[in-house]
Amino acid sequence: MNSIGETMKTRGTSLNPNNRFQPFATDRDHHDGWHRDPEDETRPDSMATEVMDETVTSIISRNNSPDIPFEQSINPYRGCEHACIYCFARPSHAYWDLSPGLDFETRLIAKHNAATKLRETLDKPGYRVSPIALGMNTDAYQPIERDMEITRQLLTVMCEYRHPVSLITKGALILRDLDLLTDLARDRLCSVTISLTTLSNDLKRRMEPRTAAPATRLRVIEQLREEGVPVGIIIGPVIPFINDHEIEAILESAAKAGAEQASWIMLRLPHELDELFQDWLQRHFPDRAGHVMNRIRDLRGGKSYDSTFGRRMTGTGPYSDLIRQRFAHKVRRLGLNGRQWHSLRTDLFRRPAGEQMALW
Repeated sequence: MNSIGETMKTRGTSLNPNNRFQPFATDRDHHDGWHRDPEDETRPDSMATEVMDETVTSIISRNNSPDIPFEQSINPYRGCEHACIYCFARPSHAYWDLSPGLDFETRLIAKHNAATKLRETLDKPGYRVSPIALGMNTDAYQPIERDMEITRQLLTVMCEYRHPVSLITKGALILRDLDLLTDLARDRLCSVTISLTTLSNDLKRRMEPRTAAPATRLRVIEQLREEGVPVGIIIGPVIPFINDHEIEAILESAAKAGAEQASWIMLRLPHELDELFQDWLQRHFPDRAGHVMNRIRDLRGGKSYDSTFGRRMTGTGPYSDLIRQRFAHKVRRLGLNGRQWHSLRTDLFRRPAGEQMALW
């Protein structure tokens, strides 16, 4: 396990543990600009973000997990600068021989040819139309998207092909693409889910330091709804003794802002995330860290994590049942989920290039 100085205010963790495929790790030092001496006040409080380009050979990931509500997804980026300490995607950085710790937040991979590859995929004669979930593993609107615009390029392709798409984000940058989202929404081709985990600025700062503030996310919901874009929220994750007391208040605020649908998931701690989260708990909530982990293990049959389909998203036992009941009761009272969440159309799909060729 490697630790880089003290906790940095704009990063989720100060740890850079070895990934599970690599028993050895290389320390970052001052020669490559990664190390920050906590006593050196001339250095910035956060580590610079490094972005590497990836030329992908395929862009759509296909899923057949019974507890995930989409068949296709696209992730424009690997790693996420939002730095959410609880992110279930952190262990995926191990596949690139990188750490799920600081590497996940600071050494990002951008799929620069994503839009080109998406066009090639949609043009294949055997392609079967199914809604594409955009940014499910890492946030498609994380800060580097402002300059790279890979997500916007992908949405432009969706508009051209009239392809259905759903998005989930914690970033206010999604409002930049209102022109594309409203175009798709007019034909019932898109929906947006805002991840809203807390209404506390202090907890947000500790738990997900580079995301939009809670009040900003509520304004995003308002603006999307005003522009006719279907929008809901997800309380993900619910963390025992950390944000579980906020469930009702989050739902009330989201409904007032215009959210039409809500869902929740329980904290998951696969692979290296267990160590990272427990370190975070000890640093930020040492008084309750033991209680949090005991409750998590109660949910997972005595373990930190259980990957079994049907249980991994919610856990089992009395606490899980209580959260489910509280959530369902409040949702009913607020009228959220009162009607079916917008089913996206698949019958408008077209291939612009094919139509142009037909003119010849």
